[in-house]
Amino acid sequence: MQNLIEARSLFKDFGTTRALRGVDLAVAAGESVAVMGPSGCGKTTLLHTLAGIELPGAGQVLLHRDGGAVDVAALNDRQRSELRRTAFGFVFQQGLLLPELTAGENVALPLLLIGRARADAEAEASRLLAALGIGDKAAARLGELSGGQQQRVAIARAQAVQPSVVFADEPTGALDSATSAEVMTALLASTVGAGRALIVVTHDAGVAARCDRTLHMRDGVIVETAVRGSAAAAGAAS
Repeated sequence: MQNLIEARSLFKDFGTTRALRGVDLAVAAGESVAVMGPSGCGKTTLLHTLAGIELPGAGQVLLHRDGGAVDVAALNDRQRSELRRTAFGFVFQQGLLLPELTAGENVALPLLLIGRARADAEAEASRLLAALGIGDKAAARLGELSGGQQQRVAIARAQAVQPSVVFADEPTGALDSATSAEVMTALLASTVGAGRALIVVTHDAGVAARCDRTLHMRDGVIVETAVRGSAAAAGAAS
């Protein structure tokens, strides 16, 4: 499998606190990776650094595209913002949807921001919502949706620009176990199932068990890696 995103010897400090201590990581197309660990271990910092939200103090973040590898950490603010609009998708615990917009408008927004015609953006939003089983909710406001439905809207929005990598930070943290399982199924199908890379930060062992690999972090380093499913088979074959 081709690697889509790589971290090489990532270090990150916040004042006198070292949040990342030489982290190395590679995630391939069609692969899902869960990152676990106690609060303050560096997992969200790793996610934000991979996504170009935070800059590392040292090391590289490489995004592999058709034109070659891009060092995310070497880009300026405008270039990193552009990358987040076009190559990365994001799903957060609370969704961070805009309550004044309908479900369909929330999903169409990323497409409008990159210049797609409104009719095309709305049609694509409807298609994505339908694929996630909530096509009949396109005109609904957020207050009319359940927590699980709102997270499906957030997942659809994250897929709108057909990103290479989707980052999910506690995407099921506010949901009950049954709804969590449904949302995770939808997230995996729309990312890994479409050949994208998925990186999930979670405290939920059930969520992590659905991913190909689970990385356990402590004090800014990856201390353990568990491989399962297709990834384990691929490793055995190699």
